[in-house]
Amino acid sequence: MTALQQEPPAANVVGLRFLWLELTGKCQLECVQCYASSSPNGTDGVMTVLDWKRVIDQAAALGTSCVQFIGGEPTLHKALPDLIGHALAARVEVEVYSNLVYVPDSLWETFSQPGVRLATSFYSDDAREHMLITGRNTLSRTQNNITTALERGIPLRVGMVHVLDGQRLDQGQELLKQLGVTRIGIDRMRLLGRPSRGVLDPAELCGACGRGSAAVLPDGSLTPCPMSRNMSAGNVLASPLADILSSVTWTQALDLVPAPRAGEECQPDKNSCRPTEQDGRDCPPSEKPACDPRFCNPDYNPPGKK
Repeated sequence: MTALQQEPPAANVVGLRFLWLELTGKCQLECVQCYASSSPNGTDGVMTVLDWKRVIDQAAALGTSCVQFIGGEPTLHKALPDLIGHALAARVEVEVYSNLVYVPDSLWETFSQPGVRLATSFYSDDAREHMLITGRNTLSRTQNNITTALERGIPLRVGMVHVLDGQRLDQGQELLKQLGVTRIGIDRMRLLGRPSRGVLDPAELCGACGRGSAAVLPDGSLTPCPMSRNMSAGNVLASPLADILSSVTWTQALDLVPAPRAGEECQPDKNSCRPTEQDGRDCPPSEKPACDPRFCNPDYNPPGKK
């Protein structure tokens, strides 16, 4: 069996509908609310391109319909275009969650492919306030690249996070609407990662972690979601996805995730996680797509998919 061949899924593994792929811990920004504590000093970890491709193939075999490339800043990973192409070839939709600080022309061509979407974070219409949150004066760059994405017809959603007292969220949302953004989600800052000061409170999770979804971190760890990064149930460098997802260790990790808080239960049909065009089709936290994969992109029909 070659490195990229798919291992057959275990008979008792629950279908994996959505997978986060955290390609790197490197980022141009140092956002105060970053759950991954990313910074310019971050690294790509130990996962090779072949490792990432093998995981994508395994996820496709388990029924995954959507993967999200995240970081850090995924556009800083040199293999991003190759990995996007590999996912599309496996008939898996792609979302890239980028800060949109810098996008070279070659990546715009990659993002313009059918089956690829973009997501980004936005905090304020005020450059100073934006810099207080992100640590860099990059508001104008992100704003310009949002405009470029929309002009190119690339599906885009924006997540806004309430970080500062008095933060200009309403004004920022209005600016986004003026730019043409129609998919906007707003969430509170979760005390995870950098704002947690080293202490994980599982109650800060949205409660949907690992329910048909999982995250692969740069060291190969498999966790219920990127925010529950200390709940590793195994490592994809040592075991196939199906084996980890069907293991007792995975079940034990999910048992640590508390039930959703009132009003945050993930029930798309009852509108409790707000998966609509108006809020970006996402569940809290705003950085992730809706728990129901129908809301990744219900109109996406990859070649060969019936």
